[in-house]
Amino acid sequence: MAISISFSAFIYRIVSYEFQRRVDEIERRLELRRFGFLPPPGETQLFIADVKEAQAKVLYVLIYTNAVILIFSSAAGYFLAGMTLRPIEEAMDEQKRFVADASHELKTPLTSLQTSIEVALRDKEITLKEALFTLSDSLSDIKNMTNLTSDLLSLTKYQQNGREFFGKVNLQDVIQSSIKKVSPLAKKKKIGIKIISKDSEIRGNKEGLEKLITILLDNAVKYTPEKGGIEVNSRKTGKYVTISVSDTGCGITKKDMPMIFERFYRSDISRSKIDASGFGLGLSIAKSIADIHKGTITVESQLGKGSTFIVKLPSD
Repeated sequence: MAISISFSAFIYRIVSYEFQRRVDEIERRLELRRFGFLPPPGETQLFIADVKEAQAKVLYVLIYTNAVILIFSSAAGYFLAGMTLRPIEEAMDEQKRFVADASHELKTPLTSLQTSIEVALRDKEITLKEALFTLSDSLSDIKNMTNLTSDLLSLTKYQQNGREFFGKVNLQDVIQSSIKKVSPLAKKKKIGIKIISKDSEIRGNKEGLEKLITILLDNAVKYTPEKGGIEVNSRKTGKYVTISVSDTGCGITKKDMPMIFERFYRSDISRSKIDASGFGLGLSIAKSIADIHKGTITVESQLGKGSTFIVKLPSD
């Protein structure tokens, strides 16, 4: 605004100077002509009045122009400030939700742990067997909290670190490494894992991609019944690489599909009937990893027939 006013004042001074110079010139000529020919009465005053009126119009135009500039710059500033602050506001809201969700999820096992220990301490006739059971139960709660904390840290890591530690990654190696991690549970349930994949490289975070595929495979193994099957398929199409993990599990309802990538979301039917431990953070972490790779993760599912999770990532 100060620049606009200064510019207008500069222009006004130049225009006013020019007008005043012409007034002086007119007065000089009329003065010279007075010796030989007298101008009509009031001619000088008319010239001066016209010049003064022109000066006033220039001033009015400059004021009007500054008002328009002020309104426009204020509106543009408000809009741009909103665009700049919106991501910060969204990040703050996300952080608040994260803290609230984490506090809620940690409170339940902590309360259970505290209650069981307090009851055991107050029981003066507790037996060794009962004490060992309490300790075992408490240790289980501690392990659950450790897993929850690890998942929360992973989620934060992949949401905040962005594209750090990116490099060339061989997807075949990543898939093989992920399968090794879920093989013990798959063998226990006699689930076969079929791989349809060709060597392909993308630019990404190897640790993150391995985590993403492991999460999808782990879910597939958990929700697939014994002697079921899982298929991992990766292919390159144009500038993108598509990785899909399909299972023959219980499937996901249409109602649940839009929400399965949200933090701590667990379906209250169908999949919940299967004994699958977890806090509902896995798919949220997977989505965060896909996001930092500027990719997408989607799901196709039919109840009673199985689900297919599809990850699409840019190859460059």
